Amino acid sequence: MINRQGFPEGFLWGGAIAANQAEGGFDAEGKGWSTADMVPYFEKKDYTNLRELMHVTSATVEKAMAHHSAKGYPKRYGIDFYHRFKEDIALFAELGFKTFRLSINWPRVFPNGYDAEPNEEGLRFYDEVFDELRKHNIEPLVTLSHYEMPMSLVLKYNGWAGREVIGHFVRYAETVMNRYKDKVKYWLTFNEINTTIIEPFTGGGIIEDRVDNVMQASYQALHHQFVASSLVTQKARQINPDFQIGCMLARMIHYPATSKPEDVLQAQIDNQLNLLHTDVQVRGSYPTFMARYWAEHDISIVMEPEDEAIMKEHTVDFISFSYYTSLVSAVNPEEYGVTGGNLYSTIKNPNLERTEWGWQLDPIGLRVALKELYDRYQLPLFVVENGLGAKDTVEADGSIHDDYRIDYLRKHITQMKEAVMDGVDLMGYTNWGAIDIISASTSEMSKRYGVIYVDQDDNGQGTLNRYKKKSFGWYQNVIATNGEDLG
Repeated sequence: MINRQGFPEGFLWGGAIAANQAEGGFDAEGKGWSTADMVPYFEKKDYTNLRELMHVTSATVEKAMAHHSAKGYPKRYGIDFYHRFKEDIALFAELGFKTFRLSINWPRVFPNGYDAEPNEEGLRFYDEVFDELRKHNIEPLVTLSHYEMPMSLVLKYNGWAGREVIGHFVRYAETVMNRYKDKVKYWLTFNEINTTIIEPFTGGGIIEDRVDNVMQASYQALHHQFVASSLVTQKARQINPDFQIGCMLARMIHYPATSKPEDVLQAQIDNQLNLLHTDVQVRGSYPTFMARYWAEHDISIVMEPEDEAIMKEHTVDFISFSYYTSLVSAVNPEEYGVTGGNLYSTIKNPNLERTEWGWQLDPIGLRVALKELYDRYQLPLFVVENGLGAKDTVEADGSIHDDYRIDYLRKHITQMKEAVMDGVDLMGYTNWGAIDIISASTSEMSKRYGVIYVDQDDNGQGTLNRYKKKSFGWYQNVIATNGEDLG
């Protein structure tokens, strides 16, 4: 029941990571190549367009697959969660986590994606992780696909652009949901599913120089993911009726640059294109505005006769999303200055401060996003990513005074509480990241999000020892008081 005075009893406080940014062990015990293993680290000072850092071509894939070590490819070594998960989970328990969001590394279970049998060593690893979480009374929240697609499916079908991938994904999902049906209750099908349109290789496994029309291929891949998500939702309810299945959106809330009607209309269009993804997964069909959009961009989605019925019948139970920043829209964006962000750039908002990486700090935007999503769908919401990437300094005594992170989290949690008091049904909150991990966009380590510090630099050097930041104790108290004490 919604608590109009604050966060409800049983609110799921926790933290989040992704396998490709944390696990390491990129070739351990039978794991195959993933898309994340193709992305190297290289130093870059200009953060106005981070998308170019994640741009992958046939040539870069060939080079990456010929390089069989982890050196120079940070997502291959992560923070060694693969071997240190017990230590990390003990720290999460000390924080008081009620839930922990993680992903299953698809090629750790099916190394090529289309293997006849799953890799038992990979399945056993997640058994151990879930057992460790249960020991500490932490509920796992599991993402099935979080930028960890098997490279063999990329090379054989050009990723999700090939319809054949649907069947392989459903079999993978069915395998892990059957295996962990008594250990996992909450499942997300795709992380930030709109990334397939923003960055086709990261989200959809599409190598752009292998297709004639990237936009066409991306929307076709997205359609295949929508169908796959619905089929997995159907399977999940057959396996365990108590499962809760959610979608996951990178919520990009757009403000108009001015009060000019043209800019207001552009912001509305941009917001609609963001909410397309939840419209399909919650309402079960494409919104009517997409017909004109596809026609104007010469996009034709190939559908099988049963696709619309599948999407309509098997919709999600809750909506999860990431929120880091807000964006600004204009009909003529070239008239304005630009700032950076993860996978996108945006017009500078003169009313907001920005981080070193160009993210615009907008806590009130989170409240706006929560209210708009709940008004639109009337389904429970879950904020599963929110945090501040910053460079942390370790003092001589080993302390890390990240007051800037505390300030960011405090302001965003305050706005979540306001949204709950507004009547929003909010299930939980998992900050990104629970612990320092490799950056999704830049593949650097120095852009840190965690309340737990990991001793490792951008080149993979360090002890990998874990240390509590000042924000650790602050967040621990927030959880202990169910969000009442944000001091």
